[in-house]
Amino acid sequence: MGNSSDSGSSLGAPAPTPYDKLPVKMLNDRIMVRIGAAEGERRSSGGILIPATAQVGKRLTWAEVIAVGPNVRSMEEGDRVLFNPEDRYEVEVRGVDYIILRERDVHAVAAERLEEGSTGLYL
Repeated sequence: MGNSSDSGSSLGAPAPTPYDKLPVKMLNDRIMVRIGAAEGERRSSGGILIPATAQVGKRLTWAEVIAVGPNVRSMEEGDRVLFNPEDRYEVEVRGVDYIILRERDVHAVAAERLEEGSTGLYL
């Protein structure tokens, strides 16, 4: 029958590869972002809890910039960006899910460094 020794790896967990600890560098105009835990449920301004399953047409999403490519001009690591969650590529790096965007897919940037000459909108 089969060999029962599987070198101690747990079922369902991928075996570590030599690439797991390599640094990641974004290229060209690409941006790596992470959506906060509040992607699911959210509250309205009146305090009503809106479940993640509620259908909202064309709702944009805020995320934190984790890494930027060398040709990105309008944002830096740590900024918050607004983008369409339907136009995204997802990737897992070291067990954490991230989203890869192009700079042109970002609709707005929120950062403290933008205070001078800003539009007057505050989050």
